[in-house]
Amino acid sequence: MRWFNRSREADYADPPAEGLPKRKESLPRFLITLAILAWLLRSFIAAPFNIPSGSMLPGLRVGDYLLVAKWPYGFSRYSFPWQFPSFDGRILGRLPERGDIVVFRAPGTNSEFIKRAIGLPGDTIEVRGGMLVLNGRNLPRESRGLIPIPISANSPCRVVPPAVPMVRPDAENNPACLYPAYRETLPSGRSYIVLDQVDNPRADDFGPVRVPEGHVFMMGDNRDDSLDSRFSTDEMGIGFVPVENLMGRPLVTYWSTDGSASYVKPWTWFSALRGKRLGTTFSANAP
Repeated sequence: MRWFNRSREADYADPPAEGLPKRKESLPRFLITLAILAWLLRSFIAAPFNIPSGSMLPGLRVGDYLLVAKWPYGFSRYSFPWQFPSFDGRILGRLPERGDIVVFRAPGTNSEFIKRAIGLPGDTIEVRGGMLVLNGRNLPRESRGLIPIPISANSPCRVVPPAVPMVRPDAENNPACLYPAYRETLPSGRSYIVLDQVDNPRADDFGPVRVPEGHVFMMGDNRDDSLDSRFSTDEMGIGFVPVENLMGRPLVTYWSTDGSASYVKPWTWFSALRGKRLGTTFSANAP
């Protein structure tokens, strides 16, 4: 009887762990699948980008984190992480619209920049006394007075010499830096705010130049503090940007920090959060 019970126990015992090696093998497979999905997402759908400088003030500030759509201008090798696969030209490529904010690979570098597309292939670009001239037409520019930008570690009231910082304290003892601002309007009717801090002979008087085929002319909204297409690569600028270098257009701001947070102190992440900047969108027709 005892032998019989042992047999019955054996019948109902767990089978040999033949599947265990397969379960162990599933972890690398899962990680590989996850890596492929992440590569596909960053290559074809969207990727994060953080603002590295104040060249796009007042609209974009250091510490803003954007989600960038990868499909609007097609795909090139710069669309893919580590430029893999590497190939020449673009697939499903199309030009940005004038006024689009564009993320791109700066010519001759491994750095990613963000600027506003001003000139398309065949356009003639000129700057006269700080006024932008597109195809022989002065773009309307309306003064918006002084725009306040709260001072923080990421916004330290940087000005272009010989401009002198103008600081306005507010009721909560949170000072703001004041910048002369203008609303510039393109022939299409799209408009956006630019800063013009000083009379800068090099930046305020430029051209005329004709944008070559297969290239785009980019400018920062902070006109006196942007090394953009007005400056050659020898002058630390970017010159004309090849269409192949375009990477995408920002969709939305998903995080923004004033720079006071510490990575090792998670509670400071939220005290440094600039909550009002979250959710800012950048559609094709937005300013």
